[in-house]
Amino acid sequence: MIDSEPTPVTSTSPQAAEPTLVPAPANDQPKRAGRRQSVQPVLETLFELYPQLFGAEFLPLKLGIFQELLAQHPEQLERASLKTALSVHTRSTPYLQSVAAGKQRHDLQGVAVEAVAPEHVYLALFELFRRRQSRSAEDLRPRLRKQLMAAFEASGLTRQEYRSRVQGRDADANTLLEEAFAERDQQLARQEALLRAFESSGKTATEFADMYGLDPRDVSRALKRNR
Repeated sequence: MIDSEPTPVTSTSPQAAEPTLVPAPANDQPKRAGRRQSVQPVLETLFELYPQLFGAEFLPLKLGIFQELLAQHPEQLERASLKTALSVHTRSTPYLQSVAAGKQRHDLQGVAVEAVAPEHVYLALFELFRRRQSRSAEDLRPRLRKQLMAAFEASGLTRQEYRSRVQGRDADANTLLEEAFAERDQQLARQEALLRAFESSGKTATEFADMYGLDPRDVSRALKRNR
């Protein structure tokens, strides 16, 4: 039910059931594996009680779900072990993938009740990137920059608002975000130039694409976005 890949040490609020991800020392792996094993019975109990949240698909959990679980199941769930189990669960790769995808938070009935905060989506994207990059010889930063811009656009925030929510003391992460914004600016500038050239050409989208050796579908999509 929980992925077998080592996860980083985090500081997790039981109220939020959401991690603040901090890379763990490499020699901490045996300790983390033992921690997973110790909470496996709790994770199995959660799966039996709420398969729609802890089953085949991990859904982002609503804030405050820790207290709700304790209140609903005082005989089956103990505070300390539940806190540890939720910490393990919310740091698992399937859970982080769900958060990074921007899925909504869900209550115990499996009902979507609130959006995941932009900063939690951002943290999940970076943690998944670090895990994948550690196992890959390919440079995955271009993919991450695209994902960051998709998350930024989905947030509905201004650029300054987004920066104030997500940027922290990680210089590498901050640099990648600024590179993503720069790439987005370049893309928008190219699209605006394309629109101006098209409007002054007097051609149809197909004719314009033929003139420059472009795919008509790409031209149509670019024109639609800029308009």
